[in-house]
Amino acid sequence: AYVSLEPCAHASPRGPCCTDALIAAGVARVVVAAIDPDPRTDGQGIARLRAAGIAVETGVLADAARAAMAPWWTRQTRGAPFVTLKLATSLDGCIALADGSSRWITGERARAHGHMERARHEAILVGRGTLLADAPRLDVRLPGLEARSPKRLLLTRGAVPEGWTAVASPESVAGVDSLLVEGGARAASAFLAADRVDRLLLYRAPILIGGGKAALGDIGLSDLAAAHGRWRLVDSRLLGSDRLDVYERIRKE
Repeated sequence: AYVSLEPCAHASPRGPCCTDALIAAGVARVVVAAIDPDPRTDGQGIARLRAAGIAVETGVLADAARAAMAPWWTRQTRGAPFVTLKLATSLDGCIALADGSSRWITGERARAHGHMERARHEAILVGRGTLLADAPRLDVRLPGLEARSPKRLLLTRGAVPEGWTAVASPESVAGVDSLLVEGGARAASAFLAADRVDRLLLYRAPILIGGGKAALGDIGLSDLAAAHGRWRLVDSRLLGSDRLDVYERIRKE
């Protein structure tokens, strides 16, 4: 058996103990990518398999396995949701004209990709400025994925419209494993300043705006040296005439 995560050593509402099921099935060898960080298992599943005479190999493609289950893994190991920040900018780093007009910075294919990202997240967040300026629906408008529209969060200490949930700060997001931050500049900057962004989606359109609204404000950077070594490019592609670059936050285990 090849598994991305160590077989669990405990029963749960989701199902029986996976370790017992493998032993009962008579499996001779188990290849495990990542050790389960859940304290109810955390090596105990592997120990029980080996005690039953089953050969166990660990650490095969462990990084890829952790990346595949990043939202769950982040919640288990850091007690926080996995946060993706989406920025759609011009070549000169603007997210809108000076008057706030932003429809549309990017083209149709890039926007469709953004909707697919919405469908992959449990919740989506914007700031009050974006809510007032754009009245965004924040739903998924791809055929067949409409039901995957995420829960809507608003970064504010005030009242929220019906159907929205207030979040006072980046640190107070709760109840979800994955969060997509879509805007605007103040919300994006707040999450970066709090070091709560794990993944960055940077959509760049081949246009120049000049004098428009910047994608980011102050993120608490005190010197340039501190800005280096934080982000790793993991994907780059063209979406029509727009470029998408995907970066992951480099964190020490």
